[in-house]
Amino acid sequence: MENGFTDNLLGKETLDMEEELTKKMELGKFLQDHQESFVDYEMADLLGKMIDEKKISKAELARRAQMSDIYLFQILGGRRSPSRDRLLCICIGMECTLPETRDLLKKGRFADLYARDRRDAIVMFALDKGWSLRECNEALYEAGEKTLV
Repeated sequence: MENGFTDNLLGKETLDMEEELTKKMELGKFLQDHQESFVDYEMADLLGKMIDEKKISKAELARRAQMSDIYLFQILGGRRSPSRDRLLCICIGMECTLPETRDLLKKGRFADLYARDRRDAIVMFALDKGWSLRECNEALYEAGEKTLV
């Protein structure tokens, strides 16, 4: 799993790339030199692989994530992109761990969960404890925070 500093698939240190980027005088040269190091994750592919690993049916995931089958199939088919909250619903529905969820958020170019944010802290706790989406939403509602759905 990518840890944010080393991309094991490419073997390129992210911090090395950041350092080099700040020293480059020309952006175009940097982009050209590192074309093979850039990553572009397809959320549909990432979720499809995770669904297979978790051995959960798409219909069961849609139920657990409290979304229609059609909407989930559109996400998995790459025709729609989930919002951050919808991705969190999917992660909870798949019973993802907190690190798995954070990795999907990062790869989807969403803000990470932040423990100093009250709402995010509740979601992090729910993920860590393996709560259902219903349980997470109840905790959010009781705390006066916006629910995920």
